[in-house]
Amino acid sequence: MTAVQPPASPLDLTVLLHHSFGFDRFLPNQETVCQAVIEGRDVLLVMPTGSGKSLCYQLPAVARGGTTLVISPLIALMEDQVAKLKSLGFVVECIHSGRRRMESRDVCRDYLAGKLQFLFIAPERLRVAGFPEMLGKRPVSLIVVDEAHCISQWGHDFRPDYRRLGQHVPSLRPAPVIALTATATQPVQDDIVEQLGLATPARFIHGFRRSNIAIEVVEVSPSERSPLTRELLSDAERRPAIVYTPTRKQAESLANELCAYHKAAAYHAGLDADRRKEVQEEFLAGKLQIIVATIAFGMGIDKADVRTVIHTALPGSIEAYYQEIGRAGRDGKPSRALLMHSYADRYTHDFFFERDYPDVAILQSIYALLEVQPQEKRDLQKQALMDPEIFDKALEKLWTHGGAVVDYAENVTRGHDDWRQPYLAQAEHKRQQIERMIRYAESNQCRMANVVRHFGDVADGEKPCGICDYCAPQTCTAQRFRSATEAEHAALLRTVAELHAGGAKSTGRLYSELFPRKEMSRDDFENLLGGMARAGIVSLADATFEKDGRQIPYRTARLTPAGSKLDARTPVNLVMKDQEPASTPHRRKRREKQGILGKSGTPPGISPSGRQIKRTNRPPDSRPDADVEEALRAWRLAEARRLGVPAFRIFTDRALTGLVELRPRTSSEMLSVPGIGLRIAEKYGSEICRILLKKQ
Repeated sequence: MTAVQPPASPLDLTVLLHHSFGFDRFLPNQETVCQAVIEGRDVLLVMPTGSGKSLCYQLPAVARGGTTLVISPLIALMEDQVAKLKSLGFVVECIHSGRRRMESRDVCRDYLAGKLQFLFIAPERLRVAGFPEMLGKRPVSLIVVDEAHCISQWGHDFRPDYRRLGQHVPSLRPAPVIALTATATQPVQDDIVEQLGLATPARFIHGFRRSNIAIEVVEVSPSERSPLTRELLSDAERRPAIVYTPTRKQAESLANELCAYHKAAAYHAGLDADRRKEVQEEFLAGKLQIIVATIAFGMGIDKADVRTVIHTALPGSIEAYYQEIGRAGRDGKPSRALLMHSYADRYTHDFFFERDYPDVAILQSIYALLEVQPQEKRDLQKQALMDPEIFDKALEKLWTHGGAVVDYAENVTRGHDDWRQPYLAQAEHKRQQIERMIRYAESNQCRMANVVRHFGDVADGEKPCGICDYCAPQTCTAQRFRSATEAEHAALLRTVAELHAGGAKSTGRLYSELFPRKEMSRDDFENLLGGMARAGIVSLADATFEKDGRQIPYRTARLTPAGSKLDARTPVNLVMKDQEPASTPHRRKRREKQGILGKSGTPPGISPSGRQIKRTNRPPDSRPDADVEEALRAWRLAEARRLGVPAFRIFTDRALTGLVELRPRTSSEMLSVPGIGLRIAEKYGSEICRILLKKQ
């Protein structure tokens, strides 16, 4: 095992980098971060996917000696990092729900004996009785919190369990803490620092500009997205490619279409672990050219030559979108990210938002029923006269924000009265994430500069990329552009005259003043402003104002110096977006009558592999079903007690009922049960299936 060493000099770090990791030089910003960690400073590191964040804790860990504790919420990512470190000859182990208890005990013994250089743990381990105390029996040299945005309620992937990490950090001090994430805006960064109790941390926010990725955004009706994807990927130079779809069903369908032309496969949480691993390895090895995936694909994946990333629907946040397009062009060669969207995507996001964030009045009605004395959840639900799914979601939110106290057996008592504001703030933040993503898609600004500014790098965010659909429309592959009509040129001159008179104005006010009779539609006017911005006549900027506690976004337009000199005799090359994507000129644009997406990409009762799972037709009081339900409830209760969380945090009553009805035989089949996701299937699948098989 590596001995404890004094802080390394810059020269020593380069030697250590080559000797321990096989690299001849640091990537940009890595060496400065490593030096700060080695010196014992707390560090917050925000760097995009593929920029070498992992080395920024791994090299300091080796330099400092002792044992480094790495807390990671993603089992697949944890296993990937453990395997890589072991291949380099380091002594590494991990503890998570996928390992047997005896294996975990052996790891604990090695840790206490000082045999490990790295110990990776899942955050829920810190809730297991006695585990934090075991960690505290010997000092660690460095504490690493990976995917640190999960700790923040303002993050795009907030996890209540992860937020409790801060209470355990003091017992592991005086070791320094490094928190790493690829996606954290300024509010998220501040929240991470506060929740982890970082002491005047060094903040490193670097590398968000990807100068080789040309971002292109195109408005396409849902029915046209699959044909457009197929046409775009017909060019061999645009492959290998990753195509992101919102549901498993769409991933399977599109992958089947593409298989007729290319080596393609679907990747989603509904596939069993062996199949997911097979698809991933074949893609990395170049045996597959296209992966059609849900967001389950990508974490920790490092394939350098991905030429294209396509989104066939609008992601839920700019943070998630940026993380996914960051898987393109890691070899530094020209690559493209294409985002398809339409107004139909707003309906989809609104549906999921309303499902996940019930109206505060619903939470209030449950809170009003709570008492100092414990009540069983089932009794409380009967009093509430509420749909079970809505009740469960609302109670979970109350518990998260402290309005309800729920023990492992789901006995509920009244919590504090200050839960409303945090809940409303979190819901509003989630809604704003969706709104910002929609505004990004509809914006007329440099795409990359817009993203860079979003992550707080304002200085770098002023520089246009020169290759996106705004900066270089002539290079676009899907969005078609055209010259302006005479009517549009006339509208341009009216707009310039209006801005001359009034300076900067909101685009909404400008439109209403120029076209009070709606002679030009608002969408067409925004398209005109985009053409004027490309021509250097106006500058467009995003702004907000507060109303009733909410941040209301709007856009402003201001004449540039060149625009101020423009008159009717000045020739202007005004480039306008066409209404159809370039790859489908033969199709007429249809009116969108898109319904809301279903809750799952796989219909209930159908396994992801296509095997129909037979529902049991026994009456509700049938003894075999009652025995299965009782066994599952008992197991869930024991697991909840062990982890110190309410039973619904293991899985919900809805999921339990689905397990009893559908009787899945494998972890993969479990994923067709409503309420069972990849996290639950990976953590508890083997145990649940064992219970179900035993009771058949």
